[in-house]
Amino acid sequence: MPVINVEDLTDKDKAVMEVTQLKTEVKLERWLTSKCCEEIKEYIQAGVEEDILVKGIAEDKNPFKEKGGCVIC
Repeated sequence: MPVINVEDLTDKDKAVMEVTQLKTEVKLERWLTSKCCEEIKEYIQAGVEEDILVKGIAEDKNPFKEKGGCVIC
């Protein structure tokens, strides 16, 4: 898909693009924020055991672990 430079478009082209986008958005199913938050929370809690951002990386599997320290004499 080619990149479109918005500054090069006419006002009519910009309006057509905006109307097309709004038509797409109006078809989207809307959910309450509270419902979405609950589902996201459940999803995160279901995968907490495998999530390295929650439990961290095991020292023996950490590729970024420092190999040794720097000693300044």
